[in-house]
Amino acid sequence: MQEQAVLDRNGNSHTAPEFSPVMRSLAQIISYLTHPLFIPLLVTFLVLQSIPEYMVAFKSLSKRFAFDMLYFRVAIISIGFPVLTMLLAKALKFVSSIYMKTQRDRIIPYVAMITYYFWAFYTFLQEGRAPKFYTAFFLGVFLSISIAFVSNNFIKTSMHTVGWGGVIGFLLSLMWGMHMNVSVPLLITFFVAGIVATARMVLEAHTPREIYIGFLIGIVSQLAACWILVR
Repeated sequence: MQEQAVLDRNGNSHTAPEFSPVMRSLAQIISYLTHPLFIPLLVTFLVLQSIPEYMVAFKSLSKRFAFDMLYFRVAIISIGFPVLTMLLAKALKFVSSIYMKTQRDRIIPYVAMITYYFWAFYTFLQEGRAPKFYTAFFLGVFLSISIAFVSNNFIKTSMHTVGWGGVIGFLLSLMWGMHMNVSVPLLITFFVAGIVATARMVLEAHTPREIYIGFLIGIVSQLAACWILVR
């Protein structure tokens, strides 16, 4: 790793580390694998595998079928619809890149995601089959994306750290609100979140400020959602 002189977004010169192509490729792979679109499905998997007794209301037909349908439902909301929206926006030239490298490119995806996650939260709440902490998770995602949408007017908040901050906040809410022992998953999540943040900085996708603000939004949104629904 070497240092080079670069210009920041304000045109000021400063030195920044220059990473090797191998390191940048690794950081890119990590960014793909830990993309925030996958997080709701990951949280659903962890909940169903670790504490399935809280999801008994989904076993009205059979456990396997009910859980598979829940996976499918979450995958469509968190991955299917957003990807379709992004591809359509790119085809209509509403965004310049599917990688959303600019704040302008993020406006339409943000609005779409806010709509999708409010719908997910509202339907889970109205059905009443999901435990409150699981419904609160989707409320937290809705809140975090809404706040990130507002902050997008000022800075390009890291959605990767918003997402992983949300996982940390969700686990903290289980620990404090539900009195569950999630110390090991929480420790692992902190480790993964640190790797994700490092990868985004290696790729120069975000400044440290944008990384930290993303974590703050994700954590606070999940804790607020838990306080609203689970208290």
